[in-house]
Order: sequence, then structure tokens, then C-alpha cells
Amino acid sequence: MMNRRNISQPAKCPLLFAIRGRAVSGPAWEDEILVIFARISLILLTLFSLQSQAQTIKESDRFAIIGEPKYAAGFTHYDYANPAAPKGGAITLAAIGTFDNFNRYAMRGNPGIRTESLYDTLFTTSDDEPGSYYPLIAEHARYADDFSWMEITLNPRARYHDGSPITASDVAFTFQKFMTEGVPQFRLYYKGTRVKAIAPLTVRIDLAAPGKENMLSLMTLPVMPEKYWKNHKLSDPLSAPPLASGPYRITAWRMGQYITYSRVKDYWAADLPVNRGRWNFDSLRYDYYLDDNVAFEAFKAGAVDRREENVAKNWATRYVGRNFTHGYIVKDEYTNTSAQNTQWLAFNIQRPVFSDRRVREAITLAFDFEWMNKALFYGSYSRANSFFQNTEYAARDYPDADELALLTPLKKEIPAEVFTQIYRPPISSGDGFARANLLKADAILNQAGWIVKNQRRMNAKSGKPLRFELLLPSGSSDRWVLPFQHNLQRLGIVMDIRQVDNSQYSNRKRSRDYDMMPNVWRATPWPDTGLQVSWDSQYINSSYNASGVQSPAVDQLIAQIIRWQGNKEKLLPLGRALDRVLTWNYYMLPMWYMAQDRTAYWDKFSFPQTRAIYSSGFENGWYDASKAARLPADRR
Repeated sequence: MMNRRNISQPAKCPLLFAIRGRAVSGPAWEDEILVIFARISLILLTLFSLQSQAQTIKESDRFAIIGEPKYAAGFTHYDYANPAAPKGGAITLAAIGTFDNFNRYAMRGNPGIRTESLYDTLFTTSDDEPGSYYPLIAEHARYADDFSWMEITLNPRARYHDGSPITASDVAFTFQKFMTEGVPQFRLYYKGTRVKAIAPLTVRIDLAAPGKENMLSLMTLPVMPEKYWKNHKLSDPLSAPPLASGPYRITAWRMGQYITYSRVKDYWAADLPVNRGRWNFDSLRYDYYLDDNVAFEAFKAGAVDRREENVAKNWATRYVGRNFTHGYIVKDEYTNTSAQNTQWLAFNIQRPVFSDRRVREAITLAFDFEWMNKALFYGSYSRANSFFQNTEYAARDYPDADELALLTPLKKEIPAEVFTQIYRPPISSGDGFARANLLKADAILNQAGWIVKNQRRMNAKSGKPLRFELLLPSGSSDRWVLPFQHNLQRLGIVMDIRQVDNSQYSNRKRSRDYDMMPNVWRATPWPDTGLQVSWDSQYINSSYNASGVQSPAVDQLIAQIIRWQGNKEKLLPLGRALDRVLTWNYYMLPMWYMAQDRTAYWDKFSFPQTRAIYSSGFENGWYDASKAARLPADRR
């Protein structure tokens, strides 16, 4: 390949003197070179023409992974935002634990709350539809119809907080930063992808392989200023806030105690349709508490303005008193119909004690959800039974023909129950004894070679006891632990309980240094490419792969899910097939989920009539001076 230097200085390129096996010298070389370049140009033109025929080039400023975006071109604001909302006021919120740095992407330490929102992204999503993308830093995009490449033009008004412009070079730099210094799963996920600034405000993305979701996922990449981050490692903690670009900047803090975010008054994107009517509070303060009980008392006393409650007993018994009776504090509960996060206990199957599926099944039988839900949680929870909870991708019936076509080639690698049974977590009578389930667990353990000797479950061959550690974060709700531990004791199994501070908990999670730990499975509206980070063998070192799964069957299903992104007809059987394989392998013990959102707040805020489906919606609210005037003077 000849570069510009070769062309302008041919004498320095010996290849130009060997054309068709003969030497070229004297004046004739110029004519020969012209012939060569004419032929090369013709070939390139032909190749470009063929590529143009194979690809349809499109332009748009809105995208959706499945279907069409809800909001048409030229929309003025989201339905769940009030464009007339007043700006002003302050809100104080509580955070549990501590923090020691301001870099959300650091490989160690605890980043401050909300630091993931410091940077604007190329496009942003809406909270009332899944998988949509609308312009933020970006203005519009030109792309191939197979999403093999995309050229994104940036908004020339986009600015960082110091007033400097956001450029295509910053976008390319950010991507390379994540590729070289970010988490390993990012580098693996985007291996072979090229991101290059081709103009001051135009960046080009070339994927290693065409893929709509892979391309669109890069639209929410935070754009970080090169001038700041070229002197800092992405993997290292930051002791001071970085230069950012979002609607809020950090203006005050005390490490480990509080962070104050202040609204950027001259925020360049304030009047964009995706932001109009949002980010209305002048100040967001997050106070850190080591214990959630203390945080709750702070809320009741008025030191915290708003609280999301996830503990059913608390909601039923603790939100009472004078401030509630007089209406100073509002209790807001509503059903959430979107895909739901679910709570599980992750088995680390890389540990020998949990390598046998039968052991994991037996321990699952010892978890008495019905009794716990009645005795501890006032019947507020539902039992998790799918990794696609509250969606049509959850496996609910026997596998149909499309699913069987996917599962049958994997028959030797997956549990037989996948084909013959509908997965349902064990059910007890709720009387607290769970005798039938424990007897079944005993039989399974005996079959697996774990026998009872001197009231302890021992391995028949090695003589080692069946003992493991449950790792819990400090300050977490653990009322369910002792009943679970008691049932395991009845089986002769010893479960040690270990609570550690948040920093140690995070470190042990990242290194998979645990036997079992709680895991919140983040809901998605459909099976997306993020599944590979949680389950694929290539991502065995990912902290999201909590169970340490390495399964060829799982890998094959996920590969097809990635292939058919955007095709609902293909994704439906694939999602259900994967759900069956994951649940019947007992990689995790299903605990529960709550299909209701429960929020309490001091009555000095107002919100749009239309709720956001996929978020809590507080960023769409505003300080209401007329409501605040009715509160006691020290609570306004």
C-alpha cells in the first residue's frame, strides 16, 4: 500500500522501480506509474460501488433496538416531564455506606454516589420505553443499514463545565481509554472495534462485526475530556471531582460523609427535548449513613427529604407517627409493570462445594420463601422464578417447537428437566417446617455422595463436611438469613455468615472470593447483548458473572441472542430457552422481587401527572414552594 509520502517522493520507494517483473528507469517511470494508479483507482471505485450496492446508507437522529422510537422527530419534551416546571430548591437524600473517590470506573475503592452521571453521553434514553436513543451530545448519525459502521455528528454547542467544546477527538479518546484501562469485559466486548475522529465534530465507529445493539450500546458511552483524563488513569481512584459535562457538578463534599451536586445554571443542553422540564433542583445533597436504620430515622426527623423503601416490614410498620398523620410526609405506592429486578443468592460454582448441580438444588430446597414472606415481609414479595421476570421472554410453559429446535442439539450439555418440566421454585406450606422439601433435599444429597454422620453432612469419599460461607455487605437486611441457616442445619449443612464493610465486599465480589453472596439480577426488557458479560465463558473474570458460569450450551444460546438482536421473532424462543437452561442449572437460588415501587417524601415536591415507567422519576420533580409553606418552618 502506498501512502502520500510514497507518491510524492517515488524515488524513495524501490517498489516503484519493479513493474511486472522488469526494471523501470528514466522518464518512462512516470507513464508507468500513471497507468498503475489509474488501475488502482478503477479497482477502488469498483469496490466502493459494490459496497454501496450491498449497503444502504441511512441517516437519523433517533434509534430503537426493537421497533421504532416512541418520540417522533421534532418532539419538544418527554411525556413524563413538565416543561413549565420551576427551577430551584434543594433536596437531601441518603446513601448507605461510604465513598473514597470520584471515579465511577476505578478498579478499586468506592465511588461516590451519582458519579456515573457526571458526563453526558452521545445519545440518551427515555424512561417510558425500552431500548430507545435520542440525541444529547450527538446531533445526528449516518450509518450502514447493517450497523457495521456509523458516523456521528456532534452538536457544536456541546460543552464541558469549563466552557470548552466537546469534540470528536474526546469521543475517540474516551473509547480508547476504556479499551486500554477499563474493565476487561469492555475490552472483550468491543474487541476489534475502531472509533476515530474524522472531523472536529464527526466521529466514525467501525464494529468488528455488524450488530445493531453493539452499535447502539456505544451511543451511551460517557464522553470524557481528553485534556483532563490524559493525565489520569481510568482505573485509579480520584480524590477530587473531575471535569465533567452533565446537568450537575460536584460543588462540595467531605470524603465518606456527603456530596453536594449543584445544577449547572448555564448547562448547554438544558433546552434540548431530552432535558426540557427535568433536572429542576438547584441542589442535590447525598448524606452517607453506615446503617439504613439510622438513615430512616434521619428521614423521619426531616434531615432527609425522600426515601425509597425496599423492606416490606418497614413499609408496613415504621412509616407511622405524627408527621404521617398530619400529611407532612407522603407515602406513595404504585404497581410497576416493567421488567423487574430480582433478588437471588449466587452460588460460586468455581468452588468445589458448589460444583455439583445436585448440591445447589438441595440448598435451594432449604430456602423457605413462603414462611419468610408471611412471617418477615407481610406477604409483600413475590418469588423470583425467571431471569426475565415480568416479561414475555420468561419461560412459563413447556418448551414449544421453536425452543426445542434450539435446545435439542444441546441435550447432552443441559439438565433433562429443561425438556420435561416447567421450572418452579420449591413451594412450602408456610408453616415454618418445610418437611417435604427438606426430605427431598436429603435424598438428593445422599444421591450426590453427601451423607449424614454425627449430625453433620459429610462427603462419603473425602470425609469433608458440607460447609460454606455466605458473604453479606455490612448494614444489609439479613432477617432471612437465620431461618435459612436453621433449615440448612437440619440437613447437617453448616453455613457461616460473614458480614464485611462495603469496600471489602466490593473487592471480594470483583475477585469472586466467596462461596455464596446475594445478587440483584438487573432486569432487561428483552434478552440483550449484556447477557454475555453475566453468563458467557469469555467473561469468566467479569464481576457480573457472579456464579462463575462456563457452559458451552449457555455460550451457544447467547451467541444466537447477539446475532438476532432487534428480531423479536427470533429472540422470543431464544430468551425462553436460555431462561430454562439458567434456572434448571441452579446457578443461583431464587429469592424474591417486589412489583411495587414504594417511596415516601416530605410534602414539598411536585411531579408530572405521567409517571416514568423505567425510573423512579425524582429527576422530573421540582420544589413546590406552596406545598413547603404548609410544613413546619424547620422542614421547608
